[in-house]
Amino acid sequence: MAEVSVTKDAVPAADDLVVLKDVNKHFGALHVLQDIDLTIARGEVVVVIGPSGSGKSTLCRAINRLEGIDSGSITLDGKPLPAEGRELARLRADVGMVFQSFNLFAHKTVLENVTLGQVKVRKSSKAEAETKARALLDRVGVGAQADKYPAQLSGGQQQRVAIARALAMEPKVMLFDEPTSALDPEMINEVLEVMQQLARDGMTMVVVTHEMGFARSAANRVVFMADGQIVEQATPEKFFTAPKSDRAKDFLSKILHH
Repeated sequence: MAEVSVTKDAVPAADDLVVLKDVNKHFGALHVLQDIDLTIARGEVVVVIGPSGSGKSTLCRAINRLEGIDSGSITLDGKPLPAEGRELARLRADVGMVFQSFNLFAHKTVLENVTLGQVKVRKSSKAEAETKARALLDRVGVGAQADKYPAQLSGGQQQRVAIARALAMEPKVMLFDEPTSALDPEMINEVLEVMQQLARDGMTMVVVTHEMGFARSAANRVVFMADGQIVEQATPEKFFTAPKSDRAKDFLSKILHH
């Protein structure tokens, strides 16, 4: 793509939802994010792939401020990420996050897990929150499990509840940090199917994953990271058939031909 030169304080395009500029992050001597520039448009599905330790999860966590950054800026819908307090809680509601581990409240039912944030952060009434929660649990295929506790569910079901919980907040963007890597193989597809459907419904998504089939079929753009840098980005078609960098070629040869 041709580089378009813009002045530093150019007005962002109306459909730019998440913008990272010159983002750097260190863990001690380790430079985990190096001068990251990334713009995610509203409705876009961006899949971030790369070898372990390349900074993918840190990138994901920086977007909802679970990780602070050392320098650079991140904006959501034109506003810088808030540092702390009530504004941060609101940001976290706008940026849904689904982790590798399901992070459900063990002592609350599935229904309570999905209503809690709506009532506490979005200030919905309990009845309103429950109606919405049940509809979302149906949408992700676990409506029948509403009154159970997380421990009574399979890993795939728990992850689908976690997706419903994030969706209940009506987020502007959903972040998925290796959402299937803790699941048994037979449960992976049931979670990916829900994510595929979200992508088709126009949800803005940033997905860190090792699932190349999902990257090929659901992504608008593949971002390949290595050693804390974005090495290349392209449409799935271009990336998987004609990667430009040696790093990407090497990575793909290892995962696609084993």
